Amino acid sequence: MMDESNEIILQKSKRLTSVVWNYFERVRKADVCYAVCIQCNKKLSGSSNSGTTHLRNHLMRCLKRTNHDMSQLLTPKRRKKENPVTVATINFDDGQAKEEYLRPKFDQDQRRDEVVLSRGSGGRFSQERSQVDLARMIILHNYPLAMVDHVGFKVFARNLQPLFEAVPNSTIEDSCMEIYIREKQRVQHTLNHLYGKVNLSVEMWSSRDNSNYVCLASNYIDEEWRLHRNVLNFITLDPSHTEDMLSEVIIRCLIEWSLENKLFAVTFDSFSVNEEIVLRIKDHMSQSSQILINGQLFELKSAAHLLNSLVEDCLEAMRDLIQKIRGSVRYVKSSQSTQVRFNEIAQLAGINSQKILVLDSIVNSNSTFVMLETVLEYKGAFCHLRDHDHSFDSSLTDEEWEWTRYVTGYLKLVFDIASDFSANKCPTANVYFAEMCDIHIQLIEWCKNQDNFLSSLAANMKAKFDEYWNKCSLVLAIAAILDPRFKMKLVEYYYSKIYGSTALDRIKEVSNGVKELLDAYSMCSAIVGEDSFSGSGLGRASMDTRDRLKGFDKFLHETSQNQNTTTDLDKYLSEPIFPRSGEFNILNYWKVHTPRYPILSLLARDILGTPMSICAPDSTFNSGTPVISDSQSSLNPDIRQALFCAHDWLSTETEGTISNSI
Repeated sequence: MMDESNEIILQKSKRLTSVVWNYFERVRKADVCYAVCIQCNKKLSGSSNSGTTHLRNHLMRCLKRTNHDMSQLLTPKRRKKENPVTVATINFDDGQAKEEYLRPKFDQDQRRDEVVLSRGSGGRFSQERSQVDLARMIILHNYPLAMVDHVGFKVFARNLQPLFEAVPNSTIEDSCMEIYIREKQRVQHTLNHLYGKVNLSVEMWSSRDNSNYVCLASNYIDEEWRLHRNVLNFITLDPSHTEDMLSEVIIRCLIEWSLENKLFAVTFDSFSVNEEIVLRIKDHMSQSSQILINGQLFELKSAAHLLNSLVEDCLEAMRDLIQKIRGSVRYVKSSQSTQVRFNEIAQLAGINSQKILVLDSIVNSNSTFVMLETVLEYKGAFCHLRDHDHSFDSSLTDEEWEWTRYVTGYLKLVFDIASDFSANKCPTANVYFAEMCDIHIQLIEWCKNQDNFLSSLAANMKAKFDEYWNKCSLVLAIAAILDPRFKMKLVEYYYSKIYGSTALDRIKEVSNGVKELLDAYSMCSAIVGEDSFSGSGLGRASMDTRDRLKGFDKFLHETSQNQNTTTDLDKYLSEPIFPRSGEFNILNYWKVHTPRYPILSLLARDILGTPMSICAPDSTFNSGTPVISDSQSSLNPDIRQALFCAHDWLSTETEGTISNSI
């Protein structure tokens, strides 16, 4: 043992900033310097000529023997507070290379990836586990892969955990691919054992270098009546690709994920998708499964993208007038004196608005709407400014003010509806019918306007809306019928407003459509058995040639229907409408009522899980397609897809399944 009375504990000099000195005290006895281990009090040579390799080797053995908690080692009690080793003050010993600091040396007989450690008793530091955690962090938060090569990150990681060995970009890329493959197997297993059918959404993406991508995602309701969305593929399109190649991409996705017999509907982000694309997909599907009610529900369009397109039409028609309004706002804000004079005029005109005039962003339609709405509140002030300030040359005519008022009113309806869609955390298909009917009714009324400019604009917008309505109205109506708060009554209410004298015929079309769909589910259930009915059941039943009595099952189903038997739909529609007050969870409703309506609940699961809108809430009214980051666009296609898909899967796993609160 050392003679404590003759020992002098030395203050750490600037040269003693190697991380190993966090775990040793340097003492001098006579003319000899020693390094005393804080954990076991063993003396080792502490002279400046001895370096630190032997201290590091002792530290590794000592930790393994003592099983000490690393969290205490990082802040040892005997460390001098006035000499902390921090990122800001760190230096390197003269004899220690920078790379040695970043990559600690290990004993030859010591596994690099395992040292006894941390949390509680028996916890182990694992290089492999830490590397996987780092990869998961990069995926989950969309950090660039190159961050592992940044010096700042290496210094941070070394000070946080001295035993962590820095890894290159290529290694962490491999770890990300391993996570992607593992998570893909989990998603594949879920889809293979899915109780109902799957809906596919198709959305185009781009990058700043004008590359194009397509994002394919599955949407479904599981056996516990929880709504899910999982990205399946993020595919880089060849620069020379033509539009009809999209069908090949979708078909390859269906084959890769074994969804050919499970697909219910496909929702596209653009309402102008080439019909040939849909026909090719239907043709491929018909070879292995049955397409329900002649494919009337198969091709759908995204409501959010339609709303965005209608807004763009409005703003394009108003482009010159909006530019004039921007000039008015810019003039008022050109100087403090002009702003003060404008505020005084507004007060004299009796305008008490608290809104502030701001210029819009040309890439965000929402900001343009806010500008127009604010300018309308200051209409009186702008009119008086024209009379009092001859330098103001951007004033609007009475006709232009009227156009602005009408267009802004319509934009408000669209933005309010889009806001309702975005606020819904569980966007089941039933929430869209009433909102889209309101837009339809407004367009009909707007087309009757006596002003040629407004009626012409409304006619162009209604033509685009009609294209959407023809594709989606049946699904929207059936989804509304499956909401026990509305049933057929909501369809009857809105169709009378939309179609007038022909409303009864339109209502009958919807009624026949839902009955035909239920018949398909009923027949399949009778053939394959209710317990074994699944998303692929329709396909298997229709293609099963081994059952010689399959024709008898169909005959039995048809003749039974002629005997006035009560169907699930009849029973459901005959019962009182569910109260509309208070919170209502439609998925919980169908989960509870599945035993009462066993066949109708199968239909409800697939209809309500249909994605009627596929645009991200914060990008609904941003111009153009969604854009990936520059760091993502620079990656090779395989790792880009792996990171994009794994990010979605890990985020879903972290956040849990989508909750439903309507």
